[in-house]
Order: sequence, then structure tokens, then C-alpha cells
Amino acid sequence: MSEKIPGLSLLGNSATQYSADYNPGVLEAFENRHPDMDYMVKFNCPEFTSLCPMTGQPDFAAIYINYIPDRLMVESKSLKLYLFSFRNHGAFHEDCVNVILKDLRALMRPRFIEVQGKFTPRGGISIDPYTNWGQPDTLYEKMAAYRLENHDLSFEDIDNR
Repeated sequence: MSEKIPGLSLLGNSATQYSADYNPGVLEAFENRHPDMDYMVKFNCPEFTSLCPMTGQPDFAAIYINYIPDRLMVESKSLKLYLFSFRNHGAFHEDCVNVILKDLRALMRPRFIEVQGKFTPRGGISIDPYTNWGQPDTLYEKMAAYRLENHDLSFEDIDNR
């Protein structure tokens, strides 16, 4: 049985429209059914693409999004369409992960959120930006500081891409 969820227009809609450029307006949220619980929601997008703002060359990455919801959660189809909207968008790798975090934070106001990009090498160098945020004056702010401080403490093998 199909349940209608208020505020969601994309899920179950077969007439999907893909944005030609960056579009945070496509993001949709729904009510968290378990706001009394702390739990992590993880999204992996192994086919993220954007454009280098200087050369117009395509950049490819895996984007990882983890968050602890509060009252709202991001709907996954809208997230997919949002991430796809970067395809023709010119932005540096570091900008992409920070914009994604800020847009999702504005949409959901989660307790905690982190975004990492693992970009494929261009010119012999890969870039793996990481950003996070936790609600101020809570244990989530401390968690964000700890996660940033202890993020990626070991070097990667070059052959793991």
C-alpha cells in the first residue's frame, strides 16, 4: 500500500526532471518517525560529477554523507537529483562538499552531519575534502570536533582507487 507523505513530490513520481545546473531547490524533507533516538543515516554516491570551474573538465568522486537526524530527514530521490544537479556546475572539490553540507543542514537541521568527497585523480593528484557540523552547545558539536580532529589519520595506499 502506497502512503502519501506530506511535502514529498518526487518519490513515486515517474516524470522525473533532471536539473541542468546546481539546484538545491529540488531537495525535499520528511518527518523523522524516531526523533527520540540517535541513529546515523548514511548515503553513498559513487558516481558524483561536477566541473572544474577553471578548465571545464569533469571531476568524478564518491560522495559520502552521514547524519544524525533531528525532526527532519532528506528524501533519497530528491538527494539523488540534487547531487546530479552538480553535473554541469563549476566548483572546486572543497566547495562541493561544503555546499552539500550547508544545503542539507539548511534543509534538515540535523543533530550532526558530515560530508566527504573522494575525487579521482587529475594531473596525478587526488583531493579528498571532508567537512562536518554538530548542533552548537550539544554533544554533537563535540562529536563534530572529535571527528574532524581524528579524520583520516592514516595515509592511503595509492592503489586503492
